[in-house]
Amino acid sequence: MTRPDREAIRAKAKSLGFDAVRMTEARLAEDVRGNFQSFLAQGLEGDMGWLRDKAERRADPRTLWPEARSVIMLGLNYGRNIPLRSGSEGVVSVYAQGRDYHDVLKSRLKQLARWLNEASGHDVKVFVDTAPVMEKPLAQQSGLGWQGKHTNLVSREFGSWLFLGEVFTTLPIEPDAPEVDHCGACRRCLDACPTGAFIAPYKLDPRRCVSYLTIEHKGPIPRDLRAGIGNRIYGCDDCLAVCPWNKFAQAAREAAFTPKAAMNALGLRDLAGLDDAAFRVRFAGSPVKRTGRARFLRNVLIAIGNSGDSSLVPDIEARLADESPLVRGAAVWALSRLAPTRAAAQKTQHLGAETDAEVREEWALI
Repeated sequence: MTRPDREAIRAKAKSLGFDAVRMTEARLAEDVRGNFQSFLAQGLEGDMGWLRDKAERRADPRTLWPEARSVIMLGLNYGRNIPLRSGSEGVVSVYAQGRDYHDVLKSRLKQLARWLNEASGHDVKVFVDTAPVMEKPLAQQSGLGWQGKHTNLVSREFGSWLFLGEVFTTLPIEPDAPEVDHCGACRRCLDACPTGAFIAPYKLDPRRCVSYLTIEHKGPIPRDLRAGIGNRIYGCDDCLAVCPWNKFAQAAREAAFTPKAAMNALGLRDLAGLDDAAFRVRFAGSPVKRTGRARFLRNVLIAIGNSGDSSLVPDIEARLADESPLVRGAAVWALSRLAPTRAAAQKTQHLGAETDAEVREEWALI
């Protein structure tokens, strides 16, 4: 059986629609593993317990799969122009505006893996974000791009806008040269963060990051970070969007990443009125659905509180009796921002009836 070389693998991946293809060894440098352990030692993972739960496997690809010899790193471009939104509209991160990228990538990764297995006789496994794989260091090691000062991958061809996926294989493949850092003295990404989430260049405190707070964080968003969230209701692109390397970015070819109709009308009033069934229907097939209705409405109400639009006060008051304490607490804060006098007038009534300690605290702080 003739083993496909890396150029044959690259050609096959490109024929399946991948925009970037590189190969590397199934290993990670010692400093990468050390940085990850330091990250965990500082407790920076927050609510992302899955980072700690599988830390050993995440830090070493051969612990994840001892027989693996090579990793094929794949990138799929999702770049597009980011439209401006008024304060009464929510902002959803570009990556989540189309079809769920996990589904798109996994289908193609499986096709590539199946072809490689049949062509070489070697075993394969595919991963896309949901497995304990440190994909950004592997991407840099493979030459796909480099981890910028914002800790995300930057590509000289596609800027900040690549989805990543991996095919692990027992087939030995000659590795591509790693990419070097091209950030230089630039710090635009660090300065753009609305909540000051960067401890230093190349060091992020996820617990202050808007993407973490609006997607991963399960509880009330810390009060000192709420104003910085602005009207972002799912994720944040600020540090990605300001990167100068985006001048080389290209518009995505993949039709699946075209924004869904639900993303073209993100009025905060309409979103605040979603019940669970309506939320699920509206965001079916979108990463947004995975946050669940309560966390999403928490974000919407924070955005309403930041909007300065007093016409939204009735929409806030409708959520003061919501079944979710997470939503009720966010509604209390939003009301105190847009209508402090009305909030103060309702304080005694709601404080006396409230059963959740965190919501009671919100009322008590008015």
